[in-house]
Amino acid sequence: MKIINPMDLTEQENYFFLTGSVIPRPVAFTTTLSRDGVLNAAPFSYFNIVTANPPMLSISVQRDRGVMKDTARNAKETGDFVIHITDESYIEKINETSIAFPPTRSEVEYTGLTPVDSSKIKTPGVKEAGIRMECVVEKIIPLGGRESAPACDLVIGRVVKYHIREGIIKDGRIDPRALRPVSRLAGTSYEKLGEIFKLERP
Repeated sequence: MKIINPMDLTEQENYFFLTGSVIPRPVAFTTTLSRDGVLNAAPFSYFNIVTANPPMLSISVQRDRGVMKDTARNAKETGDFVIHITDESYIEKINETSIAFPPTRSEVEYTGLTPVDSSKIKTPGVKEAGIRMECVVEKIIPLGGRESAPACDLVIGRVVKYHIREGIIKDGRIDPRALRPVSRLAGTSYEKLGEIFKLERP
């Protein structure tokens, strides 16, 4: 067993170990609305459930040299965002939204994705997603880096509305085969849903 002190590594080396170890990671395709009405979209694989009571999700938005990225800044300013579950039907479009556009340009418009109004919040979602969740900001926590220049913003959102395509729910639960989720590995590698097996809890 090789023992490595993360404090002896560069940020990039730590990134390689973390993203290569914590796999597969679900991808939160997230839309936010700027104060000027620009619909921003970006994928985040630092994504997870926080709690089910009430339902909350989190995404970690890495900063660029201490500066908040569009997604975190927009969520902070407008108070809401939409998380879409990444699936095979539109993964290529999602990948295109990772281009570093200026805040004045909409990734949704660029990729040809279809904006759709939300029912409880101002930020639109995209029609192509099999599952999308309207969220209001619960808390945004700057973390890492230095106090004057954090490394990321942990954005926690409370789910206020689910939108789930017909056929994805089976017996009151999400059918993973019908959802066809895509998860992130390391680098430019992704993974489709593979073998499913069960283990009964002791």
